[in-house]
Amino acid sequence: MMKRKACVLVVDDEIEIVRALQRSLTGHGYEVLIAGRGEQALELIEQCSPDLMVLDLGLPGMSGLEVCQKVREQSDLPIIVISVKNKERDKVLALDLGADDYISKPFGINEVLARIRVALRHAARIMPRTEPTMTIGPLQIDFAQKLVTVNGQEVKLTPTEYDLLKVFVVNSGKIMTQHMLLTQVWGTNHDMKSHYLHVYIGHLRRKIEPDPAHPRFLITISGVGYRFNDD
Repeated sequence: MMKRKACVLVVDDEIEIVRALQRSLTGHGYEVLIAGRGEQALELIEQCSPDLMVLDLGLPGMSGLEVCQKVREQSDLPIIVISVKNKERDKVLALDLGADDYISKPFGINEVLARIRVALRHAARIMPRTEPTMTIGPLQIDFAQKLVTVNGQEVKLTPTEYDLLKVFVVNSGKIMTQHMLLTQVWGTNHDMKSHYLHVYIGHLRRKIEPDPAHPRFLITISGVGYRFNDD
């Protein structure tokens, strides 16, 4: 049986970028859909159910941020944002609205291909909501019993530490902003400060990392947030 090609939706109104991405993606075995406007992208997502979307923020009409927000309200579709905006606040805003990754223009095609491979791989893996256990190297999490072990030894986590770890694992590979983590762990009406988040992450690192000074799992993305590395 032939393996189904992964389908990538490219949403950008710059013809040269679209052509370059389409040529490269097709050459690497992907099926490619093209949209030049946000409204068209939403229609294609509904009709064709792509596996991943590469989304430019500077679209005519509906902005890329609006598209990102609307998609995330209805779907877990992986979204890689591409944009000429490269300031930290722009990246944080896109990620807070649901983007999984952010690439600044100009970019190299090989970088985009690598990010797509990673996003698709993580999308295929992210099923801890339905799996009883998840193992990443020396770390094992039993979701049914809320039990965490490292190298076979049980690690005692507080309820908040466990909730934070679970959010990371469920979103493994995805960049999580501080706002996203605070909201998912403490709720939308939280009054927690980012300082407390750093403290909890420090506690988690000391408990689950082989070398807390050089984290393997809880990776800091400078100026943006954190990412759980499951490789």
